[in-house]
Amino acid sequence: MIKVAVCGALGKMGKEVVNAVKEHPATELAAQIDITSAEGVFQSIDEASKNCEFDIVIDFTQPKSIYENAKYCLTHNIKIVIGTTGLTDEQINELEKLSKENNTGCFIAPNFSTGAVLMMKCAELCAKYFDNAEIIELHHNQKKDAPSGTAIKTALMMSKAKESFTAGNCPETETIQGARGGKSYSDIHIHSVRMPGFMASQEVLFGSMGQTLSIRHDSTDRKCYMPGILMATEHVFKHNDFIYGLENIL
Repeated sequence: MIKVAVCGALGKMGKEVVNAVKEHPATELAAQIDITSAEGVFQSIDEASKNCEFDIVIDFTQPKSIYENAKYCLTHNIKIVIGTTGLTDEQINELEKLSKENNTGCFIAPNFSTGAVLMMKCAELCAKYFDNAEIIELHHNQKKDAPSGTAIKTALMMSKAKESFTAGNCPETETIQGARGGKSYSDIHIHSVRMPGFMASQEVLFGSMGQTLSIRHDSTDRKCYMPGILMATEHVFKHNDFIYGLENIL
C-alpha cells in the first residue's frame, strides 16, 4: 500500500485528490496538509513528517509555495508528485538536480488529464508541418499564474520542431500593450484568458497558406485529472527518477 500525504488538501483540487487516494485500492491517505487550519490537517510538510509516515507527497498548492515544498521533500528523501503550476525553467532544473543528487523520485506534470496530454502530443506532431502557430489558454479567474503550465509545456514541446512559428509575419506595433499575448519558446504567442465559467481549456492554432488547423481540449470536471495523478503516484513509488510531463509514462 502506498502511503500518501496530500498538500493543499483543502483546496478544490486537493479535495478531489484526497477522495481519489482514499478510493484507490493501491493508495492510503496518510496525511492531509494545508495552510488553512482545520482539525486533523497539518499546516506544513515538516509538521506532517514528524507526526506520521508517508511515502509520497502529492502537491496541489500555490505557485508561491510549490518550489520550497518540493525542495523540502527532495532534501528529506520524500518522493513528490507536483500538479501545482508556476515553476520556472530554472526551478524545474534545480528540482531535477536535487532529485538525482538525493536519488528521490520527483514527478512534475503541468496537466494530469490524459486528454490534455494527447492534445499536447498532437500539437508536437503538427508543429513539424506548420510554420505558424499560437496558443490560447482559458481558465477560471481564480488561477494565479499565467500563462498556464500546460501552455508553456505545449510550446516547449512544439519548439523542438523549429526555431520560430512566426514565418512571414509583418513587423507589429501593439497599440495596447500585450494585445499579441506573451512570446514563448520559438516565438509562439500564448494568450491567457481568465474568466468565470471556464475550468481549464486550451486551443492550439496552426496556419499555413490556404488552411488552418485547430486542436482543442476542455476540462469540465476535476475528476478528469485523477487517473493521471494516481498513475504518476504509482510510478514515483516504484522509481527514483525525475519526470517532467505525464506523456513520459503514457
